[in-house]
Amino acid sequence: MDFSPLWISLKTAFVATVITFIIGIVISYKMANYRGKGRGIIDGIFTLPLILPPTVVGFFLLLICGKNGVIGKIIMSFDKNIIFTWSATVIAATVVSFPMMYRTCRSAFEQIDKNMILAARTLGLSESKIFFKIAIPLAWPGIIGGLVLSFARALGEFGATLMIAGNIPGKTQTMPVAIFFAVEGGDMNKALLWVLIIVAISFIMIFLLNFWSDKQQKLIGNRRK
Repeated sequence: MDFSPLWISLKTAFVATVITFIIGIVISYKMANYRGKGRGIIDGIFTLPLILPPTVVGFFLLLICGKNGVIGKIIMSFDKNIIFTWSATVIAATVVSFPMMYRTCRSAFEQIDKNMILAARTLGLSESKIFFKIAIPLAWPGIIGGLVLSFARALGEFGATLMIAGNIPGKTQTMPVAIFFAVEGGDMNKALLWVLIIVAISFIMIFLLNFWSDKQQKLIGNRRK
């Protein structure tokens, strides 16, 4: 049996999670402290992929990254193409998983005691030091939660991936896509195998998240004592 969908899914989810981790932390921290005009609109744009059907997200990505799209034209000028490549699977997974990271991290940053941030500024700490030495450590439990959720969402992405990456065995065929076409082809045993693998991976991720959360709660409890 060809296990390439497993490796493609894991590789795609890992790369997408790294991207959402870096971008998501920065943007969520900025938005947690932003009180200017258009905050609701900006927040809505970042959250929109979480609400929209994946096929709609895939359609928008197709418009943007296609040969007539803004990004597509730029890439085509270098004689490159994104559509129906592995890069397209990463883009789709990143876009749909980003809201999970963004919402979770933003909530974690918003729960930080603002007096600690103000005290750090009074003591002369730069914004970058406040971000890395105060904000991130205090929001770390929420960040880890967002990391796990975004990985799980990237791993299970189907609609947007199918729209812009297609179903190319050994190249863009992820496990969710393989399940769909296995069922469509009547191969229920193959579909069941991929379903069980995804369920097992998701369960392990949830177990590790719960284990880590319980451990953090115990550490916090011991410190308070």
